[in-house]
Amino acid sequence: MVIRRTSPTWTDLKATLKDFDRKDLLGLIEDLYAASKENKTFLHARFGLGSDTLKPYKAIIDRWLWPDVFKNQNYSVARARKPIADYRKAVGDADGLADLMVFYCRHAVGFSNEVGVDDEGYFDALIGMFEEALQMVMTLPENKRERFLDELREVRAAGRDMGGGVGEGLDEAWRRADLKLDA
Repeated sequence: MVIRRTSPTWTDLKATLKDFDRKDLLGLIEDLYAASKENKTFLHARFGLGSDTLKPYKAIIDRWLWPDVFKNQNYSVARARKPIADYRKAVGDADGLADLMVFYCRHAVGFSNEVGVDDEGYFDALIGMFEEALQMVMTLPENKRERFLDELREVRAAGRDMGGGVGEGLDEAWRRADLKLDA
């Protein structure tokens, strides 16, 4: 008696793909490319196509961290984090990840200051992303860090008066990154 799994796995798919030739694989990739905008974005980023591979990821972050309140759009920190995870899977280069993380922080602070967000989960997500951004920036070569550190200093300054412990959380993340609190 053969027992069949109800959910196929990567191993099952890989076994099927071993019989594909180049033409079949190209056809499959073409179908995946046409199937969704997310697949197109992934493939463009993976292969470095286009002038700004970060642009579609930033557009998603922008949508979910700075929604149009006049159109009754909501914010979502989970949906704003997803493009960062997607980019990590597609390319994963530290410079691009740092750029997206800093962009996230700038937008989270900017939107909160503009409309007065009072949401502990939102604040916790901002502090967490700020800390992740600092960690990522500190992995970069020194000559690439300063631009991002300058932007994160501005985020820290803008977050000082947000309430909800944001200022203290950003300062603590800054200290843990072994950076001086002078600015």
